[in-house]
Amino acid sequence: MKRIGVLTSGGDAPGMNACIRAVVRTGIALGLETMGVEKGYAGMCGAEFIKLTSRTVGGIARWGGTILQTARCQQFMTPEGFQRALGNLHTAGIEGLVVIGGDGSLRGARELHRAGFPVIGVPGSIDNDICGTDMAIGVDTATNTILDAIDKIKDTASAHARAFVIEVMGRRSGYLALAAGIGGGAEMIIVPEHQTTMDEILTEMKEARERGKPHFIVVVAEGALPNATQICDAVMAVGEAGFEARLTVLGHVQRGGSPTASAGFSGRGATLSSRSTTTPTGSPRPTDRRSASTSPRPPRGRSWPGSSSGPATSTSRRASRTIGPGPRAPRSRSTSTRSGSPRTCTTSARR
Repeated sequence: MKRIGVLTSGGDAPGMNACIRAVVRTGIALGLETMGVEKGYAGMCGAEFIKLTSRTVGGIARWGGTILQTARCQQFMTPEGFQRALGNLHTAGIEGLVVIGGDGSLRGARELHRAGFPVIGVPGSIDNDICGTDMAIGVDTATNTILDAIDKIKDTASAHARAFVIEVMGRRSGYLALAAGIGGGAEMIIVPEHQTTMDEILTEMKEARERGKPHFIVVVAEGALPNATQICDAVMAVGEAGFEARLTVLGHVQRGGSPTASAGFSGRGATLSSRSTTTPTGSPRPTDRRSASTSPRPPRGRSWPGSSSGPATSTSRRASRTIGPGPRAPRSRSTSTRSGSPRTCTTSARR
């Protein structure tokens, strides 16, 4: 194998660029040329290929979106379109493909595999609704974006003694709503996996007002029933819940922004695992990116913990001090769990 391809398809997710970068740099370390497929499967059907180098992907790990762009392609789903896309890969000399995307994108990758074409699928979806995946690329960033919005909305909700209904993404999965709702201290969480009645929502809201709550936050996944608009309209129409209601639809702001540390690591680690080696402490670390054949080196002025050379000391003119194994990666604020889809769809917190 001399040349591989990489594409992003479906909805974009923060961390996709970090994954593209990892694919390219891993390919370089293994002696492979990497071609980028623009606009997902639509670009594959139209033979829109560009060469990716280490300079092409330099500095993109912190960018949101995807430099290859993404699109949905109905043509690829037809037998004629599929054969055209497969023929374009062969014509371009692409012998293997890395597909970064959600469930629809990975179904396309599965069809390529069934046709005998080597393919690797990397889960990238803020909905976190891909079977067998603990945490897809983009989930942690989107969760933190929602948490930030809940914190700000809660301030104005308390100031006006209002109920706010916040709609988040998730047509078939309530993972984002559940994770962000729990982390942000929402009073109720409504997800598609479970039917909730309007009476339950209004009763809970009324009881919260009687307990002296200054606000009431409801986080609703877009695919849940009743939906966010229906809940807000019902609260305003009934007038007995004790709160005025306002609707906030976060929309596509959840897909944007620089990836968090967790999202960035999952994007890079998706393809770097094959390059890992073992340090003197036994923990895996990626090999030196300048050469795939060299052993890992400690940062300048430091030594690996447990090595015979002992701890290194700083050469700074200001002061000499002992430096340990280095700072840990910053922890993200995400409260998302490893359980996949939530078991319950309505969460009520009494305070």
